Amino acid sequence: MQVENKIIKSPLNFTGGKYKLLPQILPLFPKKIDTFIDLFCGGCNVALNVNANKIICNDNNQKLINLFSFFKQIDYEILISKIQKIIETFNLSNTTKNGYSFYNCNSSQGLSTYNKVGYLNLREKFNKLPEDDENYYIMLYVLIVYAFNNQIRFNSIEQFNLPVGKRDFNIKMQEKLKTFLTMLYKINISFYCNDFSKIDLDKLNKNDFIYIDPPYLITCATYNEKNWNEQEEKRLLNFLDILTSKQIKFALSNVIETDKKTNSILKNWLKNKNYNCHHLIFSYKNSNYHKSVKEKTDEVLITNY
Repeated sequence: MQVENKIIKSPLNFTGGKYKLLPQILPLFPKKIDTFIDLFCGGCNVALNVNANKIICNDNNQKLINLFSFFKQIDYEILISKIQKIIETFNLSNTTKNGYSFYNCNSSQGLSTYNKVGYLNLREKFNKLPEDDENYYIMLYVLIVYAFNNQIRFNSIEQFNLPVGKRDFNIKMQEKLKTFLTMLYKINISFYCNDFSKIDLDKLNKNDFIYIDPPYLITCATYNEKNWNEQEEKRLLNFLDILTSKQIKFALSNVIETDKKTNSILKNWLKNKNYNCHHLIFSYKNSNYHKSVKEKTDEVLITNY
């Protein structure tokens, strides 16, 4: 469900997010959807812009799912009040109130120098909090806002470890969060943390639709270097064939070629199928997970309908 057909952008900057591709992807989705499942939901850019009676967002990142569930339950005004309190407590910048000149910098230079000490103190306190602390997910969101590129990343011992970024909780970030939460409150949406294969297919029918945006096997994004491999790619493609056998519609986002690499597993799988392969027009020259600005990327949306 969309608000006046305006595309809603996630308040989280997830690597590989589909916000810029939505104008090409959404028209290729089925026109009528009962239950929509975003199997690798990430920042939820796709899920919150789909017209469906019921939306299920799934991801294997438990903290991400818990954060979205938290957003769904908390009142916006209460959340903003708590966010501002944390900003004040840790002496972080507030350009909405003071502007950039107050911090002896401009928008181009950014706020990292000013915010570094306060940010590191906040990060240290957050990493010592138990997850059931009432402020845990509010502090996590503030960390994301002030972190490098507004991303979310935890190390092997479950500690948030991103360095400080250049921006703060400015007007644009506030508006993005408000729009996102307003939609969360309105729609029938649920959040789950499961392996993609654990979706109960027996509860789905021909009017339901699954969107799949997995880590891309041949890109060098940090989020899939360790967790996604050829075995996982094959397991996913087999799962898609099972969906087809059960007459459940799906759309798969992926990359066939990029940076002189080819996803031969995906390419060979497609040869023997009757699936539709839609080639999308998009440049990743501004993304932080590709090596070259000159590379040619063949990003596709594969559908079984």
